[in-house]
Amino acid sequence: MPSQIVSLVVNGERREFIAAPGVTLLASLRESLGLTAAKRGCAQGACGTCTVLVDGRPEVACLVAVETVAGRSVRTLEGVAAGGELDEVQNAFVDCFATQCGFCTAGMIMVAEALLDRDPDPSEADVVEAISGNVCRCTGYRPIVIAILEAARRRRGAVSR
Repeated sequence: MPSQIVSLVVNGERREFIAAPGVTLLASLRESLGLTAAKRGCAQGACGTCTVLVDGRPEVACLVAVETVAGRSVRTLEGVAAGGELDEVQNAFVDCFATQCGFCTAGMIMVAEALLDRDPDPSEADVVEAISGNVCRCTGYRPIVIAILEAARRRRGAVSR
């Protein structure tokens, strides 16, 4: 099959590029659009490092053929900070020491964004379930859970404990 023009709304902006059939969303974001926050980890959908939001839902971009999401909305970590300012989730990750090597951070933040968009007041169990598809080898997960709960508090305007 010949290459085709693919059109996506990426981080709120319509983007078009040429892609061969079967090329992954991850490869298209990184190679065609220069958006490198989503990382290639296991390339089998098991680690979550490549997680982006497709129509607001977390998807592992390494398993998604880009032509299957043509015309849809894709949000990457590059689209989270508004006007160059970190959002509540990003700031909470910094403040709560929820990142070390940073390899999993983009995927973790994207699942946190989806969770908090869906549920502004998640329980700890909700957070644990939301990040269960994302592997982190550095932080031991506790700081990540704390950061997501703190981000939820900040979004609700609650005072941090």
